[in-house]
Amino acid sequence: MKIHRGIGWGEIVKNLLSAKLPVLGAAQEWQAIHRLTEVGVPTMTAVAYGERGANPASQHSFIVTEELAPTVDLEQLSLNWLQRPPEPMLKWALIREVASMTGAMHRAGVNHRDCYICHFLLHTDRPIKADDLRLSVIDLHRAQVRRTTPLRWRNKDLAALYFSALDIGLTRRDKLRFLRTYFHQQPLRQVLREELSLLNWLERKATKLYERKQRYGERL
Repeated sequence: MKIHRGIGWGEIVKNLLSAKLPVLGAAQEWQAIHRLTEVGVPTMTAVAYGERGANPASQHSFIVTEELAPTVDLEQLSLNWLQRPPEPMLKWALIREVASMTGAMHRAGVNHRDCYICHFLLHTDRPIKADDLRLSVIDLHRAQVRRTTPLRWRNKDLAALYFSALDIGLTRRDKLRFLRTYFHQQPLRQVLREELSLLNWLERKATKLYERKQRYGERL
């Protein structure tokens, strides 16, 4: 269960002045879960939602979802990949699955706003095999749902995802595998040509985030 008790006008104004969209309640997560479920992106199962009050600064709301267990998030799973690389087939399967889920999420008009590998859960109720993986994306309380995902927000998700995977030993071919799947099986040459400015921006943005994390221990 997640409970929201209102953040007050001061916090709302502070968020808006810093160009951040405030999270006013549980409605965003409820809407995002339902949209992803509609398009077949594995996520949480929402079972209850409620809200009280019309004032956005003091509105109370809650959401209840079914537990996802047993699972391990991909950040924990990949912690020692630099020292002990995983089986290539498993790594490639995870990359394809994350790319497929992220691409489907964005094509459905949902951007996550906290799109890190720690928010992708690998289900461990059965042996982990490259040809039989089950992942779920979680923590959607800041997600936005629209008819289409604006490029700005799509790119911010991709930068966060790339940044969170900088320390796990991805190779250039691993990145190309992600791109090929994310861009819905478009030819790689076409993706690299048409998305060159995006790819260069992702490198700069992820590096900047990583350097800031090294200095301050922050994500964003």
